[in-house]
Amino acid sequence: MKTVIFFDGVCNLCNGIVQWLIERDHQDSLRFAPLQSDLGRRVLDDTGSADLDSIIVIRNNQRYVKSDAVLVIAEELGRPHQSLSLLKWLPRQVRDVGYDFVANNRKRIFGERESCMMPTPDLKQKFLNVK
Repeated sequence: MKTVIFFDGVCNLCNGIVQWLIERDHQDSLRFAPLQSDLGRRVLDDTGSADLDSIIVIRNNQRYVKSDAVLVIAEELGRPHQSLSLLKWLPRQVRDVGYDFVANNRKRIFGERESCMMPTPDLKQKFLNVK
């Protein structure tokens, strides 16, 4: 079963991170979907949230958000990135302060797009709900 990462599809930082993850996903364990997609909106509805400022990761039918999601992604990438998982010893509230700072300022610093990126044909299989 693949780990699915839901991200803000119009955020330049988020799109850059997705491209970075694709290059490092040597086990082909990650799939991606914009939160603005039909599937992403359903996931947001299931959580009772409309928060596009949070990444959502689903792995083994478990849902992770904010810093927990980042740590799950680091684990999926393997070495050396999985060493970030040591941060899980910090209380989530402490980790999420740093996450929220970046999330709340990312569009102001990195900008945003008019619409979600469209993957190239060779990357299309990595994206869910892409027509």
